[in-house]
Amino acid sequence: MTDSQTGPSRTVKERRVALVTGGTGFIGSHLVQRLVSDGWSVHAIVRPSSDLTPLSDCIEKIVLHVHDGSTLALEQLVRSTHPDVTFHLAALSVANHDSETLEALIRDNILFSTQLMEAVARCDIKNFVNTGTFWQHYENREYSPTSLYAATKQAFEAIVQYYVEVRACRTITLTLFDSYGPRDPREKIFSLLSKAAASAEPLPMSPGEQFLDLVYIDDIIDAYLLAAERLLGDNVQCNEHYAVSSGQPIKLQQLIKLYESITNIKLAIEWGGRPYREREIMKPWDAGVALPGWYPKIPLDVGILRTLEGAFKNGTQGG
Repeated sequence: MTDSQTGPSRTVKERRVALVTGGTGFIGSHLVQRLVSDGWSVHAIVRPSSDLTPLSDCIEKIVLHVHDGSTLALEQLVRSTHPDVTFHLAALSVANHDSETLEALIRDNILFSTQLMEAVARCDIKNFVNTGTFWQHYENREYSPTSLYAATKQAFEAIVQYYVEVRACRTITLTLFDSYGPRDPREKIFSLLSKAAASAEPLPMSPGEQFLDLVYIDDIIDAYLLAAERLLGDNVQCNEHYAVSSGQPIKLQQLIKLYESITNIKLAIEWGGRPYREREIMKPWDAGVALPGWYPKIPLDVGILRTLEGAFKNGTQGG
């Protein structure tokens, strides 16, 4: 069964309905908040163990559905909510998997994703926004996974193609790069730098020759909303793929210099203190097509400042 917590009903006939997976994650929680702000009726699928803290600012304005893992429950959920657009962001992201995470990767990134796709197809829900990763493009190849996580994302895209061709679903897959912004609980670059700045302790880093393609969270959410508008405008007849890229990758060494200049703090970086990861992406994929009408609005220096200000307001040291 699917447990639903009390939330808003669709009182206005024209009010758009969004079904969101991954809503408790960094990007997903920002998307949910933007959708609520823009007047959407939002339904979010969560796990029984999900931490709902990232949704605390809007939890009273959305409907939460706790998924029990079954395909039938998902179909019943989709049929009852009948979303105008389904936003699929839920995924288990693991850079280096082990025997303990292998089954979870398959369950979360392939099984659940396929259950969701089957449910929307059976309920004749056409509009589906999927999430990909630039980790699917090692050494700038059309497809070469940097990890099993990236391989599972590619596998689901192949499954999506079946539903597009056989069930006439309309989908847009957004390939994301390095995301950042306020209220980010992940151990990402700005969180590491903030902690190093606060502690003044040495921070072991790789040699720092790799480039990062950093896109501010607000720009990423703009891409999701623009993709939804494209689907709702009947501009998509098949399976479209777009890259949500800054277009201006920056070398890690230069990024840290920029961070130091913004914060006026000299960091104790131990360059070469750790090796590059296996299949480290030295230059991000640059063969993707931009979503029509989308471009990044937030420059990197402005984004870093907003990230730091957000961390300060929340009393945290991370981004």
